[in-house]
Amino acid sequence: MKIEDLIQDKLRSIFNDDRIIYDKSRFAGGLTNYNYIMNIKGTEYIIRQPGGMTNQMIDRINEKVNNQIASELGMNSECVYFDEISGIKISAFIKNSKNIAVADPCSPDSLRAVSSLLKKTHTSTKRFPNFFDWEHELAKYEEIVKELNGDFFYDYKDLKKDLLDFFDKNIEQTFTLPCHNDTVPENFIVNDKGETYLIDWEYSGMNDPAWDVAAYILESKLTEEPIRDFLLDYYGQLPSVAEGLKIKGFMLAQDLLWTVWALVRHYHGDDFLDYCYFRYERFRKNMKGINHLSEYTISGIVEN
Repeated sequence: MKIEDLIQDKLRSIFNDDRIIYDKSRFAGGLTNYNYIMNIKGTEYIIRQPGGMTNQMIDRINEKVNNQIASELGMNSECVYFDEISGIKISAFIKNSKNIAVADPCSPDSLRAVSSLLKKTHTSTKRFPNFFDWEHELAKYEEIVKELNGDFFYDYKDLKKDLLDFFDKNIEQTFTLPCHNDTVPENFIVNDKGETYLIDWEYSGMNDPAWDVAAYILESKLTEEPIRDFLLDYYGQLPSVAEGLKIKGFMLAQDLLWTVWALVRHYHGDDFLDYCYFRYERFRKNMKGINHLSEYTISGIVEN
């Protein structure tokens, strides 16, 4: 059964109405999945249509648990339906809202809101049942690329080895706390009352919180001053040299990881090649100075 037909069947069953037609006219964004806004019986919902290969890359059972924990913490939108087999999810639409990418990820209000939600996540006493380790995720994505008979960039193996060597030599201490692991500005939603939510917990798991900090900086393309403000708000002071080095290392690791994620989608037949090239080219440029990373500014890594 086509995924669109399956979603329509689910909608008719959940809302007990065989007249419902799955409507994709109001696209609400998404990279991993495709989200659509539908008005059903006078109430607006977000309907998640899983993207290609996502069930091979994401553990939906863990996501369902973590999604519920985030809701209990008051950070997530209300989940109406979650199918851990297909990946279909139906959530309440947050009224009069927009994501922070649209609202301005660099504004002081956005930076404070994001910092607050990250601290709430990282200090939660409710632990996630799974771990997110970028090396493990990378190896998983690499295997999927090979299964799809895909190729890697000519210098991929050497640059990956240089990055792994850097982590072995320079990252002294990591922590394991509840993390979102996909803190793109599009996943932060703010309504007209100034209330902010953090949605899409599919990559969530126990990880080092610096990963979330690094991801927001990189994905939002923060410049030097907003980066400083964001770090001061989150840490209460500028991070130590060791913590700063970890943030920089995670930024490089994220470009590598999501490059291979994009290769999976590309070889599956989705249009992700431009995204893949962009991330890998930035990774390649930053890797040229990997052994002098302590001398690089965080904003310099973003700008490359």
